[in-house]
Amino acid sequence: MRLLALDYGAVRTGVAISDETATIARPFGVVERAGTAPGLAALREMVATEGVSLVVVGLPVSLDGGEHGQARDVRSFVARLRSTIDVPVVLYDERFTTAIAQQRGGAGALDARAAAQILEDYLSANEFRLRP
Repeated sequence: MRLLALDYGAVRTGVAISDETATIARPFGVVERAGTAPGLAALREMVATEGVSLVVVGLPVSLDGGEHGQARDVRSFVARLRSTIDVPVVLYDERFTTAIAQQRGGAGALDARAAAQILEDYLSANEFRLRP
């Protein structure tokens, strides 16, 4: 089971992917303007080419647990994404992922490293659900 994670931004969206065992997350790249028709087409192609079974999209939640403007943008993007691809899309709390990605450093664009952090957190939290 391969998963794809997205750290959505109106201009740049970081992408990360897991290995086939859904154990390891790694930065995969960046999609420019992912919410547009060309951006959604690029994501649809990634899902198909990489054999993705589930897409995880980071949801920006405030420290008090509330959702504000950016969260509404993400939910709107997810609605468009769900109508574009044939695999489930889930939202996952992305608090602090960009800050953690900055602290860790590493190869790849910061957006993709933040997406890898979202995916790593999701895999850790859902490990029992992903195993056969």
